[in-house]
Amino acid sequence: MTFKLENIHKGTTLIYLLHYSEFDPMEFTDRLTPVEIERLIGFSHLSRKREFVATRILRNELFGAEHIHYDQNGAPYIEREGFISISHSATTAALAFNPSFSIGLDLEEIGTKARRVYTKFLSEEEIEHFDTMSDVQMTQCWSAKECLYKLAGHKEIDFKRHLKLERMDEQRYIGTILSAKKRRSAEIHTFVHGNLIVSINGSALTEN
Repeated sequence: MTFKLENIHKGTTLIYLLHYSEFDPMEFTDRLTPVEIERLIGFSHLSRKREFVATRILRNELFGAEHIHYDQNGAPYIEREGFISISHSATTAALAFNPSFSIGLDLEEIGTKARRVYTKFLSEEEIEHFDTMSDVQMTQCWSAKECLYKLAGHKEIDFKRHLKLERMDEQRYIGTILSAKKRRSAEIHTFVHGNLIVSINGSALTEN
C-alpha cells in the first residue's frame, strides 16, 4: 500500500500522519490546486515532491481543497480554519490541527545525529539535566526545540540561548522562548511513535 493514514489525539490537538512508500508524485496532481501543481513542477528533488504531495493529500482528507497559505515567517495556515502546523520525515507527512491556539508540530526520526551535536542546541544548564548519551532523549530535546522555534513566530532564534527546556516527565517539557522584551512558555509533549519522535505544544504560549 502506498499510503497509510492514522491520527493521534493530544488534548485539543489532532495530529494526522500519512505514511508513504515510493510513489510518482505526478500521478496525484488531481489532489492539488493549479497553483500547487506549478509549485510541484518547480521542485527538483523527488523526495521534496513526495513530501509536498503527501501533505496535500492529508490536507484534502481534513479540509478538502482549501489552499495552504504561508505567512511572512513561513508558517502555514488555512483560511477560515483554526490553527495548523506541518512537519515531515523521510516517509511520513504530518499535519496537526487545533481549533483554539497556535501549534508547532515536529517529526524527527530517532537516530544519532542529535546526540552527536547536542552542544550546538543545549545550554550548559540543560546538559546537566538531560541524558546526552541517549539517542531518544537528545532527539526529543531537538524536536521539542523545533516545536518552540515554530511557535516563536520569527526566524532570528538561537536554539541554545533563546529556547529553554525543563523536563516534567518522559513525555512532557516546559518550553520557554526568551527575547529581550518578553518570556513565553508552553507545555511541550514529545513522545516516541514507531521510529519517530513527535513533538507538539499541549498549551498556548503564555507570557511569564
